[in-house]
Amino acid sequence: MRPRLPERRSLRTRLLLFIGVILVVVCAAMALTTVLAQRAYLMGNLDQRVTDAAERSQGGLQRRTGDDTDLGFLNERGQAVGTLAARFDADTGADADGTGQVIAAQVVTDDGTRQTLTAAQRAALDGIDTDGSLHTRTIPGLGTYRVTAIAGDGVPVLTGLPMDDVQDMIGGLVLIEAVAGGLGLAAAGVVCAVVIRRQLRPLGRVAATAVEVSRVPLGRGAVTGLTRVRERDTYPGSEAGQVGAALNRMIDHVESSLAERQRGEERMRRFLADASHELRTPLASIAGYAELMNRGTQRIEPTLAWRRVSAESARMTGLVEDLLLLARLDEGRPLQSSEVDLAALVAEAVWDARAAGGGHDWQLALLLDAPALVLGDEARLHQVVANLLANARVHTPVGTTVVASVEATEAHCVIRVRDDGPGIAPHLLPAVFERFTRGDVSRSRNGPADGGSGLGLAIVAAIAAAHGGHIVVDSEPGRTEFTLTLPPSHVPLEAPPGASAAPHADLALEAPTSDPR
Repeated sequence: MRPRLPERRSLRTRLLLFIGVILVVVCAAMALTTVLAQRAYLMGNLDQRVTDAAERSQGGLQRRTGDDTDLGFLNERGQAVGTLAARFDADTGADADGTGQVIAAQVVTDDGTRQTLTAAQRAALDGIDTDGSLHTRTIPGLGTYRVTAIAGDGVPVLTGLPMDDVQDMIGGLVLIEAVAGGLGLAAAGVVCAVVIRRQLRPLGRVAATAVEVSRVPLGRGAVTGLTRVRERDTYPGSEAGQVGAALNRMIDHVESSLAERQRGEERMRRFLADASHELRTPLASIAGYAELMNRGTQRIEPTLAWRRVSAESARMTGLVEDLLLLARLDEGRPLQSSEVDLAALVAEAVWDARAAGGGHDWQLALLLDAPALVLGDEARLHQVVANLLANARVHTPVGTTVVASVEATEAHCVIRVRDDGPGIAPHLLPAVFERFTRGDVSRSRNGPADGGSGLGLAIVAAIAAAHGGHIVVDSEPGRTEFTLTLPPSHVPLEAPPGASAAPHADLALEAPTSDPR
C-alpha cells in the first residue's frame, strides 16, 4: 500500500474547494433536471400538435378529389407556418416493412404559400412507418422536424412541424441557467470563503498560541507563565473550542511537569549538598584523629582516638545505609512480605524506646476492633515505629509523655505516635518528610550526640508508601501526632483457646525494672 502523501493545502483552501465542487455538482444536476423536464414537456406538446395536424391532413385529403400528388389541404385554415405534408405512392402502397415512398411533399412558407420539396428533401422523409409513431428528421434547407405518418381508413399521409421553437427555447433555458448558475456559484464561493475564514479564526488563534508556546525554551531554567488560549476560544460546544481547551490542559500539564522537574532538580542539588556535608563531617573527624595519631601518642591517647574513629565510621556507615535504603525504595524494589502483628511490633518498639530514653513517659494504647494484621516487611515496619519514637525522644525535653497507639478495623490499621512536646515549627511542617530536614531550629535536643542526619522521617514516608500506606503529621505547641495508615491483610487471626478479645483496651506501661524480653 502506497504511503499517503501529506496535505499541501490549508484547511481553508480544502474546505472552499470541497464546498465549491459540491455546489457545482448540485447546480449542474438541478439545471440538467430542469432542462430535461422542460424539454420533455415541450416535446410532448409538439408531438401532440404533430399528431393533430396529421389527423387534420388526412381528413382534408379524404374530402378532396385531386390526384395522388394533391396537397391542397395545406391551404386550409389552422395550418401553422412551417407545416410539412407528404403523400406516399398509392400504387405501390406500403413496403413489406410498413414504410412507403414519398412522391409529393410541400411545406407552408412564411407568406402562407406552399413550397414543394426537392428530391433531396423528400429523400430525408423516406423510410417512415405509417403507424402513427413520431420521428425526428433533419431536412436540408428546412431544419429539424418532428414528423409522423398515419394511414387510418384513408390514404397514408405524412405531416411534420418544425422543432426550431423547441430548440430555441431549450437553448435559451440552458443559457439562462448557465449564467444564473455561474453568478450564483461565484456569489456562493465568496460567501463561503468569508464564512469559512471567520469560522476558522478561533482555530487560527489556537494554532498561533501553540506556535508561541513551541518557541519557548523548555530545556533549562524555571518555566512559568506560558501563553494560554483565551477563554472565548475554549468553548466546548465547538471543535475549535475543544482544541483550545485541550491545548490549555496540555500547557497546564507541561508547566506543572516542568515545575516539578525544577523542584526535583533543586531537591537533588540540596540532597547532594546535604549528603556531602553529612559525609564530610565524619570523614573530617576521622582524618583529624588519624593526623593526631601520626604526630605521636603525646598529643592524644590511641585508645580514645581509635574509639572516636570507630564512632565516626559507624555514623558514616549508618548514613550510607540510610541513603541506600532510600534509593532502593525509590527504585520500587520489592520488600519481604509476611503477616505482621502491629500490636506486638509497636509494643516491642515502645520497650526499646523506654530503654533508650528513660527520662520520658512512654505509654502504649491498643484500640482494636479487629486483629492488627498487615502484609509487609516486619523489619522495615519496626524501623518505621522505631524512627517515630526516636524522633519523639530526640526532639522533646525530658519528662515528655509519648503515647504509641494501634487502631485496627476491617478497613485499615493505624499507628499513632503522639507527644506533648514543644511541637514542630509551622514553616517546617510542609517539608518534614523530605530528606535532610531537621527540626533543630524549633525542637530542643538533649545533647549533640542526639543529632540526626534528617533522613529518619523520609525513610518512614518511603517505607509507608512501599507498603501501600501513608503517613501524616499534625503539630501544635503541646501536641504533635504522627499517623501511619496501612491496609489490613484481611487474614483471620486464630486466638488462643480461652482468650477473649477486649476491644478498645487502653494499656499504660510503667517503667519496668528490667527488659521483659
